[in-house]
Formats: sequence, structure tokens, C-alpha cells
Amino acid sequence: MSAAGDRLQDTARQAALALADVSHGYPFTPGLDVYKVAGKVFLIVTDDPDEQIITVKCEPEHARALERGHASITPGRYLDKRHWISLGPGPGITKRLITDAVENSYDLVAERLPRRDRPHAR
Repeated sequence: MSAAGDRLQDTARQAALALADVSHGYPFTPGLDVYKVAGKVFLIVTDDPDEQIITVKCEPEHARALERGHASITPGRYLDKRHWISLGPGPGITKRLITDAVENSYDLVAERLPRRDRPHAR
């Protein structure tokens, strides 16, 4: 079953907040809910009801495969289009896909942190 936009956003928020050492706020604009680990962005959730997307970090090869397989996955809306993807509601966008995308993004960001800044649990 595909996730509608509001469920997509709620699922992404819940997945992010379940991870260790996550902070969130609105550092860029009131319409973008930004999630960080050790001060580094790993998830952006739009609050615009007309544009219900999330944006996550993704390995370039995996990102291109996801884009080919899902019409509502596109190069990242707000960041480097090679390393970030945006997911919108549509066929094949499931809770599992959303949760995996958020967790993978978190892991990509966390593994590039200096050891002293890495989260303690995951």
C-alpha cells in the first residue's frame, strides 16, 4: 500500500525521531522541518500541504535506481541532486521504503562524522 503525503511525512518524522541523538527544527524557513545528527542534516520534511515531500541523503547509484523505479522519487529538491533524493506520495512509496530511506540517510551522515561526534546507539 502506498503512503499518502501526510502519512509519508509522519512516517519520516517518526523514523527520524526514533534514531539516536537526533535534533530538529526550522533553521532555513518555517516550511521546512529539518532533522540533524550531530548538527548535520539527514532529513528535510516539507510542511507545505500542496507539496508533501521528504528529502534524504542517498548513495548516488542507489538514488538513480530508486528514481528509475518510482515516478515520485526525484533528485533532491533542496540539496546536491547527486547525493540527495526527494520522495513524494505515489505508487510503490511504502512505509518501509520511507523508513529505510530515512535510516539510510542517517547512517550515511553519521558514518562521515568524526568518531567523537557519532551517535552512541543505532
